[in-house]
Amino acid sequence: MEERQDNHARPARTTRAVAAAALTALLGTAACGDPAPLSVAHSATGRPTASPTPTVQAASETLPAPGEPIPQDAAGLAAALKRTSAALDAAIDAWPKTGKPPQNVELLALHQQRIYRYAARHPKLAAQAFARLPAPLAAEAKDNTAAIRGLLSLAHPVKPSATFKVQAPPPAAELLGHFKKAERRFGVEWEVLAAVMFAETKFGRVKSDSHTGAQGPMQFMPGTWKAYGMGGDVQDPRDAVMAAANYLRASGAPRDYRRALYAYNHSQAYVNAILLHARQIKRDPRNYYAYYNWQVFVITTAGERRLTGP
Repeated sequence: MEERQDNHARPARTTRAVAAAALTALLGTAACGDPAPLSVAHSATGRPTASPTPTVQAASETLPAPGEPIPQDAAGLAAALKRTSAALDAAIDAWPKTGKPPQNVELLALHQQRIYRYAARHPKLAAQAFARLPAPLAAEAKDNTAAIRGLLSLAHPVKPSATFKVQAPPPAAELLGHFKKAERRFGVEWEVLAAVMFAETKFGRVKSDSHTGAQGPMQFMPGTWKAYGMGGDVQDPRDAVMAAANYLRASGAPRDYRRALYAYNHSQAYVNAILLHARQIKRDPRNYYAYYNWQVFVITTAGERRLTGP
């Protein structure tokens, strides 16, 4: 997670280095209610895909290793992103969406995430690579790297000795049910709620409180939770999602998402990142499942390290 700035109705705070696009060093997000450091923590219609069964089988024979080198030339980077995204789409299509994600989905999503993180840090190379992609995938790639770059800009590296609490996230289908129920009750689009949890804690993988005391999968400050938590448990994913929808609605959503998200975290980079990720989920629901499988990274003064995943 990358450290980011969080503020639910208070001065912007940077997200902490645990939870990506979730704590800035880890995810790059913020907490609801107070300024705090941000931690750092897909498939557009028209993207090249293949028939599910053959593609998944072929991909299973050549799955990228967790530390697979990322190509450092434009042609190689474009080819890797195109190949990985197509294989990930097919793997997501074949996944029943119940229980733990299969290995091919986890490994392909991690590789895709690492490609985008590399591209976000090398904008000139990324622009050259994306120019080689089909238009839908290029648009998706630009959104993802812009979101990651914005959250990384809020990152505050932590000491290598820093420790973080992480955990397995609730099932993707279970979280989707919470997002959609909150949308029905408060009118806040489920894709926006998903993007917030993705940025804040990588869908609940980050368990640590922020350095300012923000808590739970949606990163609420105690005072804000008391006002908008409706008597629920800040650590409970369902209660946290409902409270986030309640807070965003009270802050201007769905009429004005920019205003509402800025209240959630006083950072335009954060607001832009949430809206970019939400847009990609709307364009292709498979992106929700891809983001669900992106992992928690933390930025330390000695370099970046990954806290979760295969």
